Amino acid sequence: MSNRSPKTTADAARPSTTTERRTTRWRVVDIITAAVVGVACGLIFVAWNTVGYAWFLAADAVTPGLGGTATGIWLLGGVLGGLIIRKPGAALFVEVLAAVVSMLLGSQWSIETVYSGLAQGIGAELVFAAFAYRRFGLPVAVLAGAGSGLAAIVLELFLSANIAKGLGFNLVYASCTIVSGAVLAGVVGWLLVRALARTGALSRFAAGRDSARV
Repeated sequence: MSNRSPKTTADAARPSTTTERRTTRWRVVDIITAAVVGVACGLIFVAWNTVGYAWFLAADAVTPGLGGTATGIWLLGGVLGGLIIRKPGAALFVEVLAAVVSMLLGSQWSIETVYSGLAQGIGAELVFAAFAYRRFGLPVAVLAGAGSGLAAIVLELFLSANIAKGLGFNLVYASCTIVSGAVLAGVVGWLLVRALARTGALSRFAAGRDSARV
């Protein structure tokens, strides 16, 4: 005869629901941290609007579409948001906030900067969602960066009229943008999170605790 009480049996059925709620509900610290990361990424974007755009133009002068190699830094916000906060909406929130900051501080693309941030954030968000917000290793970070780049490509087909530039240009640009997103947003973003975790800045997040175990 089992010595389990009805209460114990009922409680055993609850943890999955409790855990689910705990892992998806945003805390105050999540909101504040996401905002700080978004603003920081926005400042990075402002600097990259000059440096990265010069790279973009120089690369495109060599081979049309090669400028896509410069785009990865503009995709960094979504990857960082997803890796640090690990909650639904974090990648989108951080990337869009970064885009808004960039626009307000004088981005040469004005409101289009926010449209791009929205698309890029969705691209990264979909990758984290595909893994149910439970996997945050380097492969997922790389995929999130690549997904953000893919979303940017789709938007620019219409927003920047890239669809009229021909198949050759778009194949080169798409390949370069996806690789740039995977490396400059995915790999660099993952390394940045690990570096931050080692300082103790992420001690209240699973990202910090995971790095501490390594």
